[in-house]
Amino acid sequence: MTKTKSENGQPEKDRSLSYKEYRKALFDLHVELVKLQEWVVQTGAKICIVFEGRDGAGKGGTIKAMTERVSPRVFRVVALPAPSEREKSQMYMQRYVPHLPAAGEVVIFDRSWYNRAGVERVMGFCSEDDVQDFFKAVPLVERAIVHSGIILLKYWLEVSPEEQTRRLEARINDGRKLWKLTDMDLKSYSRWYDYSRARDEMLAASDTDFASWYLANSNDKRRARLNIISDMLQRVPYKQPARKKVSLPKRQKPDGYKEPDYPFKYVAERY
Repeated sequence: MTKTKSENGQPEKDRSLSYKEYRKALFDLHVELVKLQEWVVQTGAKICIVFEGRDGAGKGGTIKAMTERVSPRVFRVVALPAPSEREKSQMYMQRYVPHLPAAGEVVIFDRSWYNRAGVERVMGFCSEDDVQDFFKAVPLVERAIVHSGIILLKYWLEVSPEEQTRRLEARINDGRKLWKLTDMDLKSYSRWYDYSRARDEMLAASDTDFASWYLANSNDKRRARLNIISDMLQRVPYKQPARKKVSLPKRQKPDGYKEPDYPFKYVAERY
């Protein structure tokens, strides 16, 4: 198969993955995610997955694909709103720490404490001193997270400027996606290279041997989702737990039960 180079220098496949191929590969990964879920519950493992990237990079779609067939009581997605006035007065990492996983949980951050090194820095919501303090503190905090027994995985989704433009324009014209296009997205869109500089410094300051960054080419959404889920599964040392054979028990007999004669209000069957 012919390959081209993306902006980040990684090989990029020319042929799009068909929906049928994508769903078949995703089915197999979903089976493994369920095995991972059972292992997490049975062993009390703690997993934290951080997703970062530009607007339109595909973070939300990847998270939806990852959590489509697992329990929200085990796989918990955290997408925090803008901080309140009280939270702004706290130690920066304080609002994120309560959301870290306890035993038997997988927590997925749709944007995380790295807001400080990204959107807050580029949009002027914090000072340069705040950013440098963050760079000094974040390796220490993440070392503490890892030493507490949490498996910490950090993914940066990289999208080209052309593909980002295409996706944001699609949001304008799609009533299902209008909510995903905010004033902040429009302001940040014009600051591509400010974000590039911020990303480069962020990765350099926080890519450590105990909490590495993993970059994913997300110009092809389907391939990106599959690649990231597959990568995550390979980095967690899970094993398929033993399961007893499941069979449905016999139903009880009616014992005189009759359906009630009551004028229930049914949903109209329009489809």
